Amino acid sequence: MDINNNSDYFTEKIAPKKPAADNGAQDKQEKQDRQDKAAQKPPRRDKPRRDRSGQGQQGQPKPQKINPNNQSVADAAQTDSGARVEIIGIRFKDVGKVYYFSPNGVRFRQGEMAVVETARGVECGEIVLANRSYPESALVSPLKSIIRKADENDIKQLELNEKKEKEIMRVFSEKIEQHKLDMKPIDVDCTFDGSKILFYFTSDGRVDFRELVKDLAAVYRTRIELRQIGVRDEAKMLGGLGICGRPFCCSSFLGEFQPVSIKMAKEQSLSLNPTKISGTCGRLMCCLKYEQDCYEEFLRTTPKVGAYVETAEGRGVVDEVNLLTGMLKIKLDKKPDVPMTVNKSEVKLIKDGQIRVNKDEIKALKKLEEN
Repeated sequence: MDINNNSDYFTEKIAPKKPAADNGAQDKQEKQDRQDKAAQKPPRRDKPRRDRSGQGQQGQPKPQKINPNNQSVADAAQTDSGARVEIIGIRFKDVGKVYYFSPNGVRFRQGEMAVVETARGVECGEIVLANRSYPESALVSPLKSIIRKADENDIKQLELNEKKEKEIMRVFSEKIEQHKLDMKPIDVDCTFDGSKILFYFTSDGRVDFRELVKDLAAVYRTRIELRQIGVRDEAKMLGGLGICGRPFCCSSFLGEFQPVSIKMAKEQSLSLNPTKISGTCGRLMCCLKYEQDCYEEFLRTTPKVGAYVETAEGRGVVDEVNLLTGMLKIKLDKKPDVPMTVNKSEVKLIKDGQIRVNKDEIKALKKLEEN
């Protein structure tokens, strides 16, 4: 030990004690010195006990090592939020979902066709989104690249497939009648390369179609797949006119179905009569969803039914609301039998009301929300 560098230690531990008369004062001074030194030291960090269950101290999960080759989209966004990739959008049905692919250096224009590989085989689709840059963090990577730009032979193959599907649909209906199955044929879809044929049908319950599949496979000598779809998908595939007199939204411009709820109909001041809020498919009208944002904006600036407001004629309760025109029908406290009609800009809100859907209404109309 270096005594010169540890003079305090040497004095405290080895030096002879002072006379007993000074012991009390010295002990008090040494105790104070130890407290001062302890205050200057950093707090001690206790080592967590080892937990064989895979959990750290206090049940916290052990930190995992990040594998750069297996990062999620969220992790990739954090590591390189500014990365962008070139994409194209392809649609395989007239009004279907748009899928993204890498153009692989090929320039496309909207309306052109491209041959790509999908989860169900090689397909040929229409370009609905031409080459554009898109944030990599917003895409599910890696993107599949196109195989080639469609040529005249590919277009002819598509036309042949369409004619073939009509004939297959006729056979599909006949086979269902032969097997006496409780199912309704809806559509037939042949993959571009002919490796698979998909048959779509509807039914009220489960159907044992194993024998039907064997029969169809023996006729067409290819992979056969039967898919039971819901009534909304049936309306989208078959098309038709809605109660508004226009073609179905789902078959004319809606690429994907969005969830629609009874609460939307309530907030849009519609009658909860099933025949008035449901479409031809028997489910809630799709227009309730894409009009909801507009109604929510109106609700933020318009007193709701049951709100307590002040008007030029006095205070009263809102009895009816027209969200589109902004007109309110109010029952005044002093004249409850004679409601007055005013614009929302002419009243002062004291206490707003609430839009609620009771349990009985939800239970009675629950089936309208199903897909």
